[in-house]
Amino acid sequence: MSTVPDANSALGELGERTLRKVRRRVMPLVVVLYFIAYLDRNNVGFAKLTMSADIGLSATAYGLGAGIFFLGYALLEIPSNGGMYRYGARKWIARILISWGILASAMSLVTGETTFYIVRFLLGAAEAGFFPAILFYLTLWFPAAQRVAVIGIFILAQPVSNALGAPVSALLLNMDGIMGLHGWQWLYIIEGIPAIVLGILAPRMLTDRPRDATWLKAEEREWLTTTMDLELAAKQASGKHKFLDGLKDRRTLAYSALYFGLVCGIYGLGLWLPSIVAALGDFNTTQVGFIVAIPYSFAAVFVFYWSRRSDRTGNRVWHASTSMVLAAIGLLGAGFLLPVNPVLSMIFLTLAAMGIYSAIAPFLAMPSAALTGAAAAAGLAMVNSLGNLGGFVAPYAVGILKDATGSDQSGLIFLSACLAITSVATYLYARKRPEGASSNRSASLPKAHV
Repeated sequence: MSTVPDANSALGELGERTLRKVRRRVMPLVVVLYFIAYLDRNNVGFAKLTMSADIGLSATAYGLGAGIFFLGYALLEIPSNGGMYRYGARKWIARILISWGILASAMSLVTGETTFYIVRFLLGAAEAGFFPAILFYLTLWFPAAQRVAVIGIFILAQPVSNALGAPVSALLLNMDGIMGLHGWQWLYIIEGIPAIVLGILAPRMLTDRPRDATWLKAEEREWLTTTMDLELAAKQASGKHKFLDGLKDRRTLAYSALYFGLVCGIYGLGLWLPSIVAALGDFNTTQVGFIVAIPYSFAAVFVFYWSRRSDRTGNRVWHASTSMVLAAIGLLGAGFLLPVNPVLSMIFLTLAAMGIYSAIAPFLAMPSAALTGAAAAAGLAMVNSLGNLGGFVAPYAVGILKDATGSDQSGLIFLSACLAITSVATYLYARKRPEGASSNRSASLPKAHV
């Protein structure tokens, strides 16, 4: 384990005060935005509990439709992030929010396999660019030494969204018959509206760059602008950082492949967990919602702890790889215990969720530390774009395996293998790279001029 001094010791009083203000201003809105994004892309798992029978979806068709979201996402991810870099994160994030909110509500209009595929694809295309736009936005406001903890708070929105969204989505299914609509239709309509509202409000609540932050005092604004400019200059001195350079960089391609394996676990589990839980016993939809919340609640607590630990030690690759090993063990154990012991299966599924979500922040800190400027925007977009194809492959593969075998066991074993392989590959590739060990932690930061 690396012994690295606490980054805050290099900040000085002005730096600590400034970053506290930035966290209080930026992070709550960012977390809420990602909370809504994750809710709208994953609520299909709950809608499936009643929607499949209403519109005639097999497990394979559901897996394809759930995953096809990520084809639209991947196709428009890089162009969308190019638009964000050109027009500014504030306006671009607002545009994304409004368009995906409209299409999330439009999921209520699907009538069969074809319309299910079409609207899911369009929803993915509308949301394209959001995640890397937020990651890039955070690189403009937080020095690299503090970034994993910040990304960890951002990533925390994923399990929190599932933990809170699961019972809410399940309860919305009980609106069946109101105004002649099915419960799953109300689920899509109601959960799509917040994205539209936040899209209208976002331009007034976000600030593009530190130099524009009138909510900071002059000396705080100067400190943060200088700090980020020095970090940018240090990275630019190490090589080219134009937009296309981020797409051609070998590290971008490598991290894209590794992220693909991690995303297989994220969405292979997330989009099928409600169905897996429903098959464990004679539960109604409300009970399924509250049971599904359990693994994500534990995951949320662990993500917070693990991200802060990653920042304290500075060892990104060890934390990411260890988390994926935990997830692989959890999925494998759940797979073998599903037919035997539902309680132990849930314990292992909880371990899987803890491992999957705690791996994301330390993993994503590695490519974000490797590039900067326009290259970072392009590189992060490409990592997210190609990596998220795992969100297409994994749910579809799990659906095929379920139809072929009649159980969820083989799908969980498949996901376990994906994460085990990715864990080893991540460790072997990134263990000797500076961004994996967070070499930026010891970089000097400007002190307070008092």
